Amino acid sequence: MDKAAEDLIPDTVEGVSSYDGPAGGWGALRAVAKTVAEQMRASPDTRALLQMNQPDGFDCPGCAWPDPKHTSSFEFCENGAKAVTWEATVKRVDPDFFARHSVSELWDWTDHKLEDTGRLTEPLRYDAATDHFVPISWDEAFARAGAALQALDHADQAEFYCSGRASNESAFLYQLFAREFGTNNFPDCSNMCHEATSTGLPKSIGIGKGTVTLEDFDHADAIFCIGHNPGTNHPRMLSTLAAASKRGVPIIVANPMRERGLERFKSPQHPTEMLSPGATPLASAYHQVRIGGDMAMLKGMMKALLAIEARQPGTLDHAFIAQHTEGFDALRADIEAAQWPWIERLSGLTREAIESLAHVYARADRVIICYGMGITQHRHGTQNVQALANLLLLRGNFGKPGAGICPLRGHSNVQGDRTVGITELPTEAMLQRLDTAFSIQSPRKHGHNAVEALAAMHAGESKALISLGGNLAVAMPDPDACFAAVRRLDLSVNILTKFNRTCLLTARETLVLPCLGRTELDLQAAGPQWVTVEDSMSMVHASRGKLKPPSPHVRSEPAIVAGLAKAAMPASRTDWDGMVADYDRIRDGIEAVYPDFRDFNIRVREPGGFRLTIGPSERIWNTPSGKAQFITHPAAPDEGALPLLLTTIRSHDQYNTTIYSYDDRYRGIHGRRDIIFANEIDLAEMGLAHGDKVDVTTPAGRELRGFTIVMHAIARGSLAAYYPEANNLVPLDDYDPASGTPAYKSIPVMVRAAR
Repeated sequence: MDKAAEDLIPDTVEGVSSYDGPAGGWGALRAVAKTVAEQMRASPDTRALLQMNQPDGFDCPGCAWPDPKHTSSFEFCENGAKAVTWEATVKRVDPDFFARHSVSELWDWTDHKLEDTGRLTEPLRYDAATDHFVPISWDEAFARAGAALQALDHADQAEFYCSGRASNESAFLYQLFAREFGTNNFPDCSNMCHEATSTGLPKSIGIGKGTVTLEDFDHADAIFCIGHNPGTNHPRMLSTLAAASKRGVPIIVANPMRERGLERFKSPQHPTEMLSPGATPLASAYHQVRIGGDMAMLKGMMKALLAIEARQPGTLDHAFIAQHTEGFDALRADIEAAQWPWIERLSGLTREAIESLAHVYARADRVIICYGMGITQHRHGTQNVQALANLLLLRGNFGKPGAGICPLRGHSNVQGDRTVGITELPTEAMLQRLDTAFSIQSPRKHGHNAVEALAAMHAGESKALISLGGNLAVAMPDPDACFAAVRRLDLSVNILTKFNRTCLLTARETLVLPCLGRTELDLQAAGPQWVTVEDSMSMVHASRGKLKPPSPHVRSEPAIVAGLAKAAMPASRTDWDGMVADYDRIRDGIEAVYPDFRDFNIRVREPGGFRLTIGPSERIWNTPSGKAQFITHPAAPDEGALPLLLTTIRSHDQYNTTIYSYDDRYRGIHGRRDIIFANEIDLAEMGLAHGDKVDVTTPAGRELRGFTIVMHAIARGSLAAYYPEANNLVPLDDYDPASGTPAYKSIPVMVRAAR
């Protein structure tokens, strides 16, 4: 279905309509006004929006898109405003709330209602005798957690989960705590999103990060957007794409669903544009690749590129390939062996469409490829990432302005957390530096990722879970298994700003510890403190909260981590109190362990901060041979015998597992989430109509029952449903074997009329 057909979707299904406006525009301004009114009311703290992403303000707690030199006078988007107001809300969850509502009652609340109750104000402990959470002191909370950790048979029975909301300072203390305690068990949110990037790119180009800067978009000759939705997941990117579009740069999209944030944009931050009748077109070509068909499409592009090279020698950058790469001959043989019928069948695209992609790529001297979880969250996600690197290497699109690879991270510091040690696979060099700096003996045994941690908890092998932010059990696939796993624990500690469903999965000892948000003043013994974050382009900069905390009983993440560490390891010689008193000391520790952070406290005080070393930007490849690698993956068979693959997606009013409302404006959904999106032709072939109730079933018998199927502009053979509602369709053991990333985005299913 093309855009025109989408705009004619009949408004006959409750809560389903067409949306004709651009991304951004007046709809975004109305949404910001609404969320400010609902969450902050007449609070003077609404000024926090003007401090977001400013040199002396705080970094947006939403996405990781970088700031323009970190000096913008007005630099936030609709979803960033939602993230801030959700955190800086005037609503409070006090002890009286928990006295009135039992855990059994709260379990029946929706996830939206649980978080919408407001900010936590003091530490809580679950009382099994009354089925209520009760307030406790910080001393008691730390003592109970410490006692439970000391009672473990060995340190590897503890899991240390980290969400991307954590700062570099709190994440560094957290990994120090766990390693001094004796484990490398670090399940983290990267395991669920861009682990394929962290696993695949180091083998290809020597580093598991993107290679471009924001300024590179000003020099690109073509931009490819594959498997991502900027209008919802990283909206500030829209301004960058719009600027490229206005200077005539081709923006080529490959995505199963037509997304308004890839089609056209009207910037709410430019009054002249808002008052004009039109909007900036974004995609110059939009190819609806079939779910799971990215590898076939990329092989087709490379096959077409080799054909162009045969006609026009010099299309490939042979000098670059010879000097900087290995494996080209094997890749060429693999690509030549791939047959067009297989490529067309799996990709869902015609040969002509794929050849047009290759021609745009071949004509552009400087190309950026951007991608999101539409590439990574598959059984072959790591292979997808390496195929993107192969394509860029063929024409030397690394190490020159306007070119490179751009993985679009989610949380604003998920990349920074990994940089400062949140990984289950630490290097020996890093551990040696950590041991020397802090006089400890780190464990060498590799730890658990997220899937392995939940499996160990479910099997009774892991007994304790500490969560630095996040909503782990809801974010993971297979909720029945994950919920049961958390309930089996001896200890569950949740460090949060707001209550969520994972808190309700009560273990033998369950603690909820309220922490400061990024917008709030962090006052320690040496005075007001600030933290640092790393964006998805490896820029490290400061973040300073200034708002009044929601309660005098709320503590900072570094203070909570240090309190837990001291309670769990009373004989520790680490100066936990000293580092919490003055975060400069934490940054000194980071500098001692990670050479890229040289002169950390000096450089991060400069406006805009500094960029970490990215070898491929200088055509330096940190691989065993010192060269970039073309990595070949043989053609895979079709994904299962079923004709339909389902992907999970986020709504526009959603951030990870946080549901701001039940609307999804750009897709025309209002007040509901029980939706299956389907192609018009697929609907007809299934004997179904727009608005029918259906049951969706996997080959293993997992089901979504009684959902409403609606006509949408999505590729043939593809379906979509909201995350986390559709997580039960994915078993815990269905993941990319290379990275451990769950296969949220390629679920084979059957659909029938609801019983």
